[in-house]
Amino acid sequence: MKVLFIHGLASSGAYKTASTLNTLLRPCEVISPDFPIEPDMAMAMLRGIVEEEEPDLVVGLSLGGFLAQKLRGVRKILINPDLHPSILLSSKMGEVEYLSPRKDGARSFFIDEAIVEGYRALEDGQFDALDAAEVALTDGMFADADEMVRCGDEFEAHYPGHAHSYPGTHLPTFPEIKNYLLPLVTGDTRTENNTN
Repeated sequence: MKVLFIHGLASSGAYKTASTLNTLLRPCEVISPDFPIEPDMAMAMLRGIVEEEEPDLVVGLSLGGFLAQKLRGVRKILINPDLHPSILLSSKMGEVEYLSPRKDGARSFFIDEAIVEGYRALEDGQFDALDAAEVALTDGMFADADEMVRCGDEFEAHYPGHAHSYPGTHLPTFPEIKNYLLPLVTGDTRTENNTN
């Protein structure tokens, strides 16, 4: 099994969720790249990885969940996806420090109006051309105490029956990933689907 993990805003492929997936899904391969903040560049990079690596599953966290949703035709699990990242990005204009180490050594990045508008453009068509096959490929995991974004109801409206609630906050811990994400990965979901 091969998994592509897509990190969240101000993060990197070295974020702890990637190492947790490596541990819990061993011996599967977890691909965890650093993606650029520019939305068109990020999507081009991620689509290229999907085409070249052909992962069995994509797991996206927060902003990474939003980007993962745009990868059509591949099985994916979105963890607390921020379906409207332009709102958060517009509140963080200017220089922002990375919260986990990047392979290129960068310590910060810049958010400007062009980046915000780029994400807004991606948001506008994010639910276009959803068919039954695409809905079946997509699950969402939503923390019941998410302090940053709450998009469970909107996700459920477009992916009915595919939103799963778990007790936790925006960034899942090792036990939450083990107890709630792992069953979705393996298909062992004995808890009922529900939204935030």
